[in-house]
Amino acid sequence: MDLKAKVAGKLATELGLKTAEEFAQLLEVPPDEKLGDYALPCFPFAKELKKAPPLIAKELVGKVKRDELIERVDVAGPYLNFFLNKENLISTTITTILNEKEKYGAAAKKAERVMIEYSQPNTHKAFHVGHLRGTSIGEALARILKHAGYDVVQANYSGDTGMHVAKWLWCYTRFHKGERPPKEGKGKWLASLYVEAVQKLGKEPELQEQVDTINRELEEGKEKRLLALWTQTRQWSIDEFDAIYDDLQAHFDKWWFEREMEARGKAIAQELVKKGIARVSDGATIVDLEQYGLGVWVLLRKDGTVLYSAKDLALAEIKFNEYSIGRSVYVVGKAQALHMQQLFKTLELMEFTQAARCFHLSYEEVRLPDGKMSSRTGQNILYQEIKEEVFSYAEQEVRKRHEDWDKKEVAAVTKAVAVCALKFEMVYRDHNKPIVFETERVCDFEGDTGPYLQYTHARCNSILAKLAEQGKRIKPQPSFAAIAGEHEFRLAKRLLDFPFVIEKAATVLYPEELAKYVLELAKTFNTFYHECKVLGEPEAVENARALLVHATAIVLERSLTLLALDAPKRM
Repeated sequence: MDLKAKVAGKLATELGLKTAEEFAQLLEVPPDEKLGDYALPCFPFAKELKKAPPLIAKELVGKVKRDELIERVDVAGPYLNFFLNKENLISTTITTILNEKEKYGAAAKKAERVMIEYSQPNTHKAFHVGHLRGTSIGEALARILKHAGYDVVQANYSGDTGMHVAKWLWCYTRFHKGERPPKEGKGKWLASLYVEAVQKLGKEPELQEQVDTINRELEEGKEKRLLALWTQTRQWSIDEFDAIYDDLQAHFDKWWFEREMEARGKAIAQELVKKGIARVSDGATIVDLEQYGLGVWVLLRKDGTVLYSAKDLALAEIKFNEYSIGRSVYVVGKAQALHMQQLFKTLELMEFTQAARCFHLSYEEVRLPDGKMSSRTGQNILYQEIKEEVFSYAEQEVRKRHEDWDKKEVAAVTKAVAVCALKFEMVYRDHNKPIVFETERVCDFEGDTGPYLQYTHARCNSILAKLAEQGKRIKPQPSFAAIAGEHEFRLAKRLLDFPFVIEKAATVLYPEELAKYVLELAKTFNTFYHECKVLGEPEAVENARALLVHATAIVLERSLTLLALDAPKRM
């Protein structure tokens, strides 16, 4: 129920002067709740009615009828302040949520198919916290879009070939031949070899020729031993990624790899030369985008090997032509902003009809308090390392609160809390700003964190469980007059916002809209919890408030699920 639209429609009918759409644009939310739920400034009517705004407000107030929507209308200078009917709003909100349950806020199916490409870890390198942020944002966005009615294809695209792989294979064959990854810490081991390669090549640059040879032979695919080693070591990385995606509850409908794009990428580069869009410069194939302020985009190296720029052109073709998508959303770090602009501009120059349907959802990096990270220096924050730290801290907090729990329940809740702590931080913070990751802060049960949301959801379920233990059954109640107070009303209004938050998040493509909403919902509920007793009140009050708690639990659980977070019933 869009309250603002309903109030605007009522004003259009009873006052005239403007259309419902125009009234909706004029309506404001007062800075203080005591001034009402909506306010209508009368300045826009002064010229037409040839009267001062305060006088207009006094004349119009009598024309607004009090009903199940509007409980009271006050005049405050040049403003009309509207107070909504609390009992009706609380009743409508609770009834709607309890009837629709997990479908609450879901929109009708839309015709458009949207592809979300996210995560994109490279094989032969580590999965780090930058991937964690991209994966968290992408998975949440995909779920939100589905709830908003879109047909969504979830895609991953990994670099499994190219110079970084050649460096890793060179280091492995020269210094670690025959080694196998350890059972624990596989990702750390894979990353260490890449870092070792970079460091050795930095000290002896002349060895780069050996790496170039491996890169060229790998692309040609004629050296069977090299190809077999690449296949085996590539699988080590994929196995590690699969385990991480299981942790993060990330799902992909399609997982592409760069090697699949090499042939078509090279062919596109050659076609662009024939069309005059690209040219050969000093042996390399480039697209000159200087006139657009985007520099030079290299598609093929001097030795003819294909770069990921050309492969991205091939991938764009496959996305739109084979999957019939209407939009392609690339969830890619901000460091790749220029590359994404070059990609989109080149697609436009190719007269690729869907170029305008490509969108880069960028996000900033994740840092530790002591500064920036880089995989080339080995200072990156590995997912495995930060996971171990957060899991250890979360386990301490769970055991501290529940000494009576068995190991199985402690382990299950620890995992739910730790993963939620990690991922909520990634989706809640402004995607345009870096994250400074601090374990104690993100695991705080009382802060702006994922565990705080989970704890609030568990609190709702605890209240309902205690009622059940007392043999009390919550009864549907047609009248909510017994709980039409400020705190119940404020909570019901917040619950009523959920469908519009979903719509907004799906429109702007930013899951932080939902993350911020659910945090405010949790805070509003906890204020209600401390101010309004549920258990032990007169039956009508206890029952009505229990229904409000139940509705809140549903929306909290739905919000957490759409953010790809667990919602334990006990914590």
